[in-house]
Amino acid sequence: MRFYYFFKIIEKITILCFFLTILGCANKKDDPFEEKVFEPNPQKRAREFADKGGGIFGDINNLKKPSNTVDFSTSNIMWRATLKSLDFLPLVNADYNGGVIIYDWYSDQNNSKEQIKISIRFLSNELRSDSLSITAHKKVCENYEKCTTVKLDKKFEDQIRDNILDASRALKIEESKKNKN
Repeated sequence: MRFYYFFKIIEKITILCFFLTILGCANKKDDPFEEKVFEPNPQKRAREFADKGGGIFGDINNLKKPSNTVDFSTSNIMWRATLKSLDFLPLVNADYNGGVIIYDWYSDQNNSKEQIKISIRFLSNELRSDSLSITAHKKVCENYEKCTTVKLDKKFEDQIRDNILDASRALKIEESKKNKN
């Protein structure tokens, strides 16, 4: 009979320790009943996320970035010019730290059988034509099940690059005028 009571006491202590452990692990920052506001503007949302040190694993142990990495933030003129120049395309992924922007398939209303997809990699922060690597694909669908995808020629990619560089120069001129005032 003594062992029965002893095991009941041990059982209750174990359950109590289990609940205390779970309560101790609770994150006091996140209130489950608090309504979270979703920012509809993807540029603002990405900027806030980047400011918080966001990423897949966050800023683990506040490690400093290696000196050979390029930080692509909203202060990067070419980054902003790219988003501004191609704002009509649906955005799939924009990775500031990786320097990559990927747009989704886009088709003009006049020709819905043809679609284009553009991916842009930023190779440096400098305002030069070799700072961008642009890849463009074209998909042509005869019907829902029969589609062909081809890489577009360098001429199309160069047109996109030229538009981005022109927009970058315009933004740089605007910024220099604002800084003078």
